[in-house]
This record gives sequence, structure tokens and C-alpha cells, in this order.
Amino acid sequence: MSVLYLALPVALLIALGAVAAFIWSVRDGQLDDLETPALRILRDDATDEPRPKQDTPDSSADSI
Repeated sequence: MSVLYLALPVALLIALGAVAAFIWSVRDGQLDDLETPALRILRDDATDEPRPKQDTPDSSADSI
């Protein structure tokens, strides 16, 4: 029975901390958009923008 005097307040403090963390994350905007991050992996961004041209060394300049 004496364990309840310690375990109950600890459990209530943990639950209060979880509720406070949830309220903080909602107010901070962490839960505003739940769909876009999950759908971002499905988009093919490679075709949207062309790749930049890579500078390749000109092999004909070396043959003098």
C-alpha cells in the first residue's frame, strides 16, 4: 500500500508532462500539416527541375 503513495504522484507527473508536451507541440505548429510529409516521398522531383550541367574536363585540350 505504501508503494501507491510514491507511484501515484510519479504517474500523475508523467501524465501531466505528456499533456504539457502535447499542448506545447500543438501551439508551436508541429501538428499543422500531417499529410504533406507523408506524400512528399511519392512525388517525383527529379523531373520537375533539370539537373545542372557538370563541368567535364575537355580531353581535346590536353592533346597539343
